Amino acid sequence: MSTGTPGVLLVLDGWGHAEPGDANALTAASTPYLEALLTSCPTVLADASGAAVGLLPGTVGNSEIGHMVIGAGRPLPYDSVLVQEEISTGRMRSNETLTGVLTGLAATGGSLHLIGLCSDGMIHADVRHLKELLRIAARLSVPAVHVHAVTDGRDVADHTAAAYLATVEAYAAEAGIGGIATVVGRGYALDKSGNLELTEKAALAVVDGKGEAIDEPREALELEQRGDEWVPPCVVTGTDGQPRGLVRGGDAVLFTNFRSDRIQQLADDLHRRLAGRGVTFLSLAQYDTKAPIPPLVRRADAGGGIATQLAAHGVRSVRIAEAEKFEHVTYYLNGRDARPVPVEEHVRVTGDTAPDYTARPAMNIDRVTEAVTAAARRDEVPLVVANLANIDVVGHTGHFEATRQAAQYTDRAVEAICRAARASGRWVLLVGDHGNAEKMLAEGADGAPRPYGGHTTNPVPAVLVPAEGQEVRQPTGPATLADIAPSVLALLGLPPAPRMTGRPLW
Repeated sequence: MSTGTPGVLLVLDGWGHAEPGDANALTAASTPYLEALLTSCPTVLADASGAAVGLLPGTVGNSEIGHMVIGAGRPLPYDSVLVQEEISTGRMRSNETLTGVLTGLAATGGSLHLIGLCSDGMIHADVRHLKELLRIAARLSVPAVHVHAVTDGRDVADHTAAAYLATVEAYAAEAGIGGIATVVGRGYALDKSGNLELTEKAALAVVDGKGEAIDEPREALELEQRGDEWVPPCVVTGTDGQPRGLVRGGDAVLFTNFRSDRIQQLADDLHRRLAGRGVTFLSLAQYDTKAPIPPLVRRADAGGGIATQLAAHGVRSVRIAEAEKFEHVTYYLNGRDARPVPVEEHVRVTGDTAPDYTARPAMNIDRVTEAVTAAARRDEVPLVVANLANIDVVGHTGHFEATRQAAQYTDRAVEAICRAARASGRWVLLVGDHGNAEKMLAEGADGAPRPYGGHTTNPVPAVLVPAEGQEVRQPTGPATLADIAPSVLALLGLPPAPRMTGRPLW
């Protein structure tokens, strides 16, 4: 058991730091409690992006790597980094899994289908990976390559899909092989809320050619009414009016997202639909799908972090979050380990209605707050871990006013949680997992500022609200998200795990 002071680790998703400005929804919001904490409590700005957390230099942070590094207490080579290393070193060209499948297609006359997000937001995918995959397919004489392009509008500025589709076409022309066969927004193809109707619409375009018939890929963008994210499923047809690139028996499908969580619903759906047709499935990186899909690049080991150390010392924790971020305080915080842990309790907060984040920026934060305060009152629970999702989830809509309101709801929730924690003799450690809502404008293809719902490279605040009578110091020196787990363990009176490289900040 721990010998320190019990506490609450509170992740404010998307809580980044930037100077006030027209793009900063956080400083535009009325958040008196958070502002008071930032000026009165021991505070540090922590790096949450790039090499500090295991991403490529200059790459924006994200919730997945953010929570993994918070939990691991060390930077982790992210899947995007591992994929890029395979490409930049040339090892991808000799990947046995890939070359085996592609030489098989060359022998049988089958086609390769590349399915994934076409942008360079570096959260879920990097369109530049397609360049090497097309080159390899051409070198191995694959008869045909069909790209099933998913448009973005979240990880990059909205209304930039045309430029990315043009990039894909340029890659295909340079490689001398391939073309875009379908176009669909990520709202359909990358749903992870369990809305299988959206997933089905994306899948049927690929498998059965059901969708809006278009002659050229960019025509799909003329049909959207809610931005790049919601481009309806479109099928590119040939001069005969038939779809150019449906998945047929004997073909191979390669999912090109390097992050699993948003594409795995579609991957499982397509695997189920095409079962028994002799279709081979691959993924660029390792996925958490129900179906067995071999990866070209396996992920790094994220274990040996805070979950391991808490379990080793028999320290109970309660993990609380809305459905959108539940896996982040459980699976990802635990080093991508889904095995049940006897000393953990999980509280997944869900709503009564389908989410409409711009209309309901409060989401279910009241229920999350109630769950956190209830857990904080329990003496047998030394640690409560929770995620307040509003700033990030609403920020992803690119809607400035709704995000400003989300920040205000978050401020009220933090106040209620901190008051409850203080009454229970607990400290509260608040930290962002990456930046988001502090930058809600980005330059579009025409050079004009456009609404931006993506992540940033800005640092995130880490604030310790001490328990009553608890003496803590002001952190000194640089900090990263890798310092959070050692800090939590130190506050609980526990040593850091052997594999942690971060340091206690308090």
